[in-house]
Amino acid sequence: MILAFMRERAISFNVGPSELFPTVAGYLETAIRDRVGSINHRSEEYKAIDRSTKDALRELLEIPREYQIFFVSSGTEAMERVIQNCVDIHSFHFVNGEFGDRFYQQAVALGKNAQKKSADPGFSFDLKQTVVLPHVELVCFTGNETSTGVWLPEKDIAQVKKANPKAFVAVDIVSAVPYVDLDYSSVDCAFFSVQKGFGLPSGLGVIVVSPQAIDKSAELKKSGLYTGGYHSFTELARYAERNQTPETPNVLGIYLLGKVSQDMIRIGIDRIRKDTETKAGIGYDFATGSVGFGPFVQNPFDRSMTTLVFKVDGGSKEMIERLNENGVEVSSGYGQFRDKHIRIGNFPAHRVEDMEGLVNHLRRL
Repeated sequence: MILAFMRERAISFNVGPSELFPTVAGYLETAIRDRVGSINHRSEEYKAIDRSTKDALRELLEIPREYQIFFVSSGTEAMERVIQNCVDIHSFHFVNGEFGDRFYQQAVALGKNAQKKSADPGFSFDLKQTVVLPHVELVCFTGNETSTGVWLPEKDIAQVKKANPKAFVAVDIVSAVPYVDLDYSSVDCAFFSVQKGFGLPSGLGVIVVSPQAIDKSAELKKSGLYTGGYHSFTELARYAERNQTPETPNVLGIYLLGKVSQDMIRIGIDRIRKDTETKAGIGYDFATGSVGFGPFVQNPFDRSMTTLVFKVDGGSKEMIERLNENGVEVSSGYGQFRDKHIRIGNFPAHRVEDMEGLVNHLRRL
């Protein structure tokens, strides 16, 4: 039955863009009917969409009221904006994969004195005793490393903030939301894009920013440092106060994000997290007990619940092609592991029976 269902329609387990959330198609029809794509971004109608979407995100992700929510173009832009607005000279980066390194490289490109601590691929860090140097202004984490499937526990990130109270903390949660259970009092910036966990078309990024980070941006701007022009934190905050954006935004994307967030609130974040863990358990149990497969991340406590990465003996290219023939898409490995791994997105758009169907396909390859 599961196999028949999965052959009837293609399903994407890509790590991003991934499977669309089931209600998106209906919301797109409504948006076309209501001409959402033609809404003036200075109108009261847009302000209502902006307000509603941010309210839904605050409730779903438990974002404090005093934190600002900014809409930008992507997670990569968010990396750049965080560095520009929180760092004068020194940043420190925990790099556990390619996207952690991208965060670091953004700081280097912006001329910052960026330092990094790197983990071997598939391994994490012991953050419990971590103290960074006193001059470091910003500590950067990739909470869920999409390239390798390494997870950094939220409580460990919070411990770093506790041990370094004068430093700002930024966390990439691009492939972790909405599953991630982040204590925002322990971070100053968190950012994500919508084409993974929210199951939306790409082209929208979100940055959650503390009041202290906005103050830091203002200080840097006053000192003569370029903080991003129209997308500086101070400029974004100035417009956000009246539920607007500095430029014409992705109105349709913001509308859809609000609608899907409201759906997820109705489902319940606890249910979403429980289902995510159930599906991840199905995938990891299969890989652990299979011949020719295995979880790439050896320590079970370091394994991502939202991005499952399996090493494939003999290479993954043929396997991915055979899955595609059966209407099932997964991602190849990333970088040096492109033809050695498969990566599986595990997001709210995926049902438990979808993961069971994928595992049944893999058993037959």
